[in-house]
Amino acid sequence: MTQEKWRPSIGVITAAVIASVLVLPLVGLLFFRVFENQLVRQTESELIAQAAMLSAVYAREIEHAPEAFPIGAPRPPHDPSIAIDGRYTPILPSLDLASSPILRARPEAAQATIESNAQAFEIGRELTEITEATQRTTLAGFRLLDANGTAIGGRGDLGLSFAHMEEVREAMQGRFSAIMRVRDELSEPPPIYSISRGTKIRVFVAMPVFVDNHVRGVVFLSRTPDNILRALYREQSKVFAAVILALAVASAIGFVFVRTIARPMRELAAKAEDITAGRADAIGPLKRNGTRELASLAESFMTMAKRLSDRSAYLSGFANHVSHELKSPLTAIRGAAELIRDSESAMTPEQRERFLSNLLADTDRISALLDRLREMARADNPTTGGAALLAEIEPALRERFEHLDIAFNASETPAMAMAADNAQIVFGHLLDNSARHGATQVSISAHEEGGTLYVRVADNGAGVSPGNRDRIFDPFFTTRRVEGGTGMGLGIVRALLRAHGGDITLEESEVGAIFMVRLPIAQTA
Repeated sequence: MTQEKWRPSIGVITAAVIASVLVLPLVGLLFFRVFENQLVRQTESELIAQAAMLSAVYAREIEHAPEAFPIGAPRPPHDPSIAIDGRYTPILPSLDLASSPILRARPEAAQATIESNAQAFEIGRELTEITEATQRTTLAGFRLLDANGTAIGGRGDLGLSFAHMEEVREAMQGRFSAIMRVRDELSEPPPIYSISRGTKIRVFVAMPVFVDNHVRGVVFLSRTPDNILRALYREQSKVFAAVILALAVASAIGFVFVRTIARPMRELAAKAEDITAGRADAIGPLKRNGTRELASLAESFMTMAKRLSDRSAYLSGFANHVSHELKSPLTAIRGAAELIRDSESAMTPEQRERFLSNLLADTDRISALLDRLREMARADNPTTGGAALLAEIEPALRERFEHLDIAFNASETPAMAMAADNAQIVFGHLLDNSARHGATQVSISAHEEGGTLYVRVADNGAGVSPGNRDRIFDPFFTTRRVEGGTGMGLGIVRALLRAHGGDITLEESEVGAIFMVRLPIAQTA
């Protein structure tokens, strides 16, 4: 036994879609690098602004006591911070979490090899009062260094050297430097901070102080960027609104999905089970079709179910009719054969001849029934398509029914959507029906209307009684059973016409019978 392949249900898919909608904002937290990067650059920009202001004040103090500060490297010849017009020297933030290196934690200050001037420490103390007042607001760490990298002002480390640090070395050479370093806190951050890279770093900025185009000092600043969680907490009302919106959107998606897809498909599946169980009342439209595609699918399914149900009923009735029609002659044949066998010696030649004639007649009837059954089978499943003019089948009909006076009035009508051999079967049965009911004259006329060809076949035969008008197209119904009629000719005609998109009806008439054949007009290239 083949193992059934697992397939997800619509409910599982719906749940997965809703879960994806809900999880998507949370997954987005892992990709907040752009926002984190903006926070880092914002911190760098703020440090640049503070360093620029402090370096200007620091340079003014150096100009008042130049002998207290060592002279460092000259300004680089291609300093990118000098604008063409000489008025503006913008320094733009350039740190990037994706591409900029993150160095180890800031090393401890080292012992200075060159002792700084006492007056420089006094100036540094005065500037420290400004930086400490600023630090209470900006939270940035300040260090004021001389041209040798020795701290003369700031929070602690006075007299110690920072010259061994990469960013300070760059500034001592006259180049602005900004880098990121791992935070040097001893305690580990809370676990939830692990989703953010920006909370684990500290931004360091070293800006050279130029006096007379030489480095005379360095402003060294640092600060930890803001982190995502704190920024989101400050925007908690907006974040909460976004979560509520995500839940609302997910609920709306689930509701629409269930109402428009899942529920109609469950109803369609239930109807399919009922129809399979033989409940014909289940054939009908759905309560809710949902989408246009499902409505089309349900309509096509119900149409197919209706046709299969009708076909099943037709086959059941047809089988009953066939068994009944064949049973009568077979019973007669069996009875006659038994009489001939049991009474052969006592039977006169005339009686024997009569029984044998009955046997042959019943055999002929069975043969005729079988021939008509084959024609009916071909009519139910014909080869459709093709095109034919009425004028094309006229010669064959006249030759076959030469004893009938046939009047054709259809020479200028368009071609019908039916091959010539099928058209000969249709009109051949109609003319045969007229001949068998005493007609001597048949009139065939046609006209086109709305893309349909209407063919009127009228005869002067016995006609159809009012009580039989509703039954003449039923299989095996005949008023000529004694003469060998099978009652299948008109059934074959209707089956062929319907297979080609047409039909046939019996019209009211005072004399004879009038049949109206309808067929689509053949499409021409």
